[in-house]
Amino acid sequence: MGRTITRADLANAVCSKVNVSRAEAAELIDQIIEEIVSALERGESVRMSSFGAFEVREKKERVGRNPKTGEEVPIEQRSVVTFRPSDVLKRYINEQPGNRH
Repeated sequence: MGRTITRADLANAVCSKVNVSRAEAAELIDQIIEEIVSALERGESVRMSSFGAFEVREKKERVGRNPKTGEEVPIEQRSVVTFRPSDVLKRYINEQPGNRH
């Protein structure tokens, strides 16, 4: 497993490729993330060409089990965010030299 890319890493990448300061790049990354979150909160899907789609999915109430005691525990209905990578992204990841898969 490789290292984790952070917001700061993304901002540094934007800063190096576009003629903006690190602070401006960080603000841009934050604004993009905020827009994605806002759209998901409104129940909208977020689709990025050649990357993938973020969607909110509703999970129904169900019964789970405590693994230590075996006791049944109700799990409430909730919303979860899912990500489906595009075929382009999947193909790119699988064709990279040195890929461990």
